[in-house]
Amino acid sequence: MDSPENKRRATCRIGDRSTSDVVVRLRSQEGRDDRVYCHSHILIRNSKYFADRLSENWPTCQILDSRNCVEVYCQESDLDYHVNLLRLFYVSMEGSTTDMFHGVRNALGILRVANELGCPRIIAACVDYLEAVPWEEAEEEEILRVIPSMGSQAEPILARLQPVNAAIIVSIFLSAIRFAMSSPSLSMTDLKVSAQEQLEYMLTEDDDAPLLTADEKMKSVVKECVKSLLSRFNNLIQSLLCVPKDSVLEERDIQLFHSYLTDLSWACQILAKLDMMRELVICWTEASENIVKIVGQSSEAEVLETKVKVIEITAKILEAIGYGTVTLPTAKRLHAVKVWLPFVRAMKPLIDSASTSVEDGMALKIDGELWQSLESVFVLIILALPSADQAEILTEWLENEHIHYPDLTEAFEVWCYRSKVAKRRLSSFGVSMV
Repeated sequence: MDSPENKRRATCRIGDRSTSDVVVRLRSQEGRDDRVYCHSHILIRNSKYFADRLSENWPTCQILDSRNCVEVYCQESDLDYHVNLLRLFYVSMEGSTTDMFHGVRNALGILRVANELGCPRIIAACVDYLEAVPWEEAEEEEILRVIPSMGSQAEPILARLQPVNAAIIVSIFLSAIRFAMSSPSLSMTDLKVSAQEQLEYMLTEDDDAPLLTADEKMKSVVKECVKSLLSRFNNLIQSLLCVPKDSVLEERDIQLFHSYLTDLSWACQILAKLDMMRELVICWTEASENIVKIVGQSSEAEVLETKVKVIEITAKILEAIGYGTVTLPTAKRLHAVKVWLPFVRAMKPLIDSASTSVEDGMALKIDGELWQSLESVFVLIILALPSADQAEILTEWLENEHIHYPDLTEAFEVWCYRSKVAKRRLSSFGVSMV
């Protein structure tokens, strides 16, 4: 049943000259001058501004065509919002307001005007609407520019933008990382990739600080997730090694293997940010020979993209070793060089050749900085090995037809210098020589 106020409002229509007793004159500095025929009791009930202007105490109340006249000066861009606000004075706010505001931008403009003119009923309706509907990016920026200055009455609009406490952030991070490292079915790849991207974003320092800082409890969960991922990866490797050497791996196996490599490549990024690369480095180093065997057991056409992914991961693993982020015994470092140096050397011309293909170039192209980084890190690792091991690696390099990459000239120069002055340097410090 309609309230008496709604019935009274229904008998009055905005713009009805026959019943109106006040003219609202909307004027802009650009010269626009709109006159809207209204009813004083509706204006007074809905707006403090109009209530003041139409009171007996207002000294400049003018008479126009036997009606009170209230002039409102505004910017040209806001004039239509003023007209829409006046129309809303005549509308019941009971029920849905979706059709009243015609979008976020219009509702925001009406809200600004309603705030200036002191219209609590319209303000409440605008706040309820803006709090509930979706925003586009440009609208969100406009809301951030306008709403904070309106005080507590408009605060509900900003609820979706408020920061949450650290415990909630950690909870969603851990849920996401469990999913991202759970190796879901290939049909869920898009969901997994999205989770991985957001996890990396949460930990990245850009214009803003990272969303969270890892504590020991969080690192413990991450470590368990990594162990589980590596365990599944090793199980897959073992199953693929059981395929007869003269057989080609099935496409499904290659897809699954590539999916694991993609997850490990992403894990490198996350673990590097958390200073937790050790587990992954050890696992990859120990599995190196088997990984190379599996990649070599597939036809070139279907596995080239997988080989690119292997190289990307290897680069990150070798960087952790070469720069001392993860320290390994001499034997493991020597093993890593002996496995991956020949592999990278053989893959570069193959991948460079494929990159010139119009069909495959975009998917297979490796950034030149990655090749350069690999070359530099090989030099670092080699120069940290015992001199006899360095000599063995350099001898093989000098005799290889692919001597131009990786270019180990720097390692060769340092080895030559160290070897030539070794006796003199060590004896001067009283070091016994083997």
